[in-house]
Amino acid sequence: MKLGVFLVLFGKERFEDALDHAKAAGVEAVEIGTGNYPGSSHCAPEELLADEGKLKRFREAVEARGLEISALSCHGNPLHPDRNVAESHRTVQRLTIELAARLGVKTVIGFSGCPGDSDASRAPNWVTCAWPPDFSRVLEWQWKEKVVPYWQEEAAFCRKHGVRIALEMHPGFVVYNAGTLLKLRAAAGEEIGANFDPSHLFWQGCDPIAAVHALGGAIFHVHAKDTRINPYTTAVNGVLDTGGYLDEARRSWIFRTVGYGHGAEFWKDFVSALRIAGYDGVLSIEHEDSLMSTEEGLAKAVRFLKEVLISEPKPKAWWA
Repeated sequence: MKLGVFLVLFGKERFEDALDHAKAAGVEAVEIGTGNYPGSSHCAPEELLADEGKLKRFREAVEARGLEISALSCHGNPLHPDRNVAESHRTVQRLTIELAARLGVKTVIGFSGCPGDSDASRAPNWVTCAWPPDFSRVLEWQWKEKVVPYWQEEAAFCRKHGVRIALEMHPGFVVYNAGTLLKLRAAAGEEIGANFDPSHLFWQGCDPIAAVHALGGAIFHVHAKDTRINPYTTAVNGVLDTGGYLDEARRSWIFRTVGYGHGAEFWKDFVSALRIAGYDGVLSIEHEDSLMSTEEGLAKAVRFLKEVLISEPKPKAWWA
């Protein structure tokens, strides 16, 4: 496995300077944001697709530093009930898929999205329980009328371009855990897989290692990010938390740099489970720790993960 970083961490810097920071930090790969929620300060897909010279310079900037692109990321809500939002996010995603194909990058990362509860909705409606029966009816309508048709088309578009899409399992969207990811994959096609971020599973009460075993070959990309559960707040209010991310003292959980939510034992088991599942790609550090600066969080994550990564090729079994 290789170590990478989600380059939006250096979104305020020039692309070349951001790459220099990534190289100096000791990573081997970069994940690049192309728009929607992550922003596109380093990569404008429409411009690169229209100008072969710009595309060549973009590729060479990465290669000249001995880095590789692990994925292009355009996390958005392509199912948003506001047609303007949905169309904007869908356009960015299509352009990102086309750009990935041109660059030889096989993975595009996004969110599944979340529709409203009807065609008249103006905001997403994330259903999390089966009763009262209104919720079950909404969930059935969402999947049948919005989720499956859209992602079947998107999977076909990915297939045409030789690209796969890794959906990040995130609360607030219809794909938020292993079960919902596999449900969509079964309905839409094997071009749909997971961008596996254990931090989003921790705060739902999931066991990320069990989820790795459940997903197996459906894991296309991995984020390295941790979560710390506050046992005192959670004992009173549970893990559902709508408080601000900077109100750390009163939240049920906060995102942490790897190693500050769970120790080396978990992360060693996690990368071992990924290897057993057949994943030998990049662990892309996504720094969202509000208690640490960019530089401190990235440096500590790199140092920590280098001790737990499995870098050698998977050995062939003696009986094979």
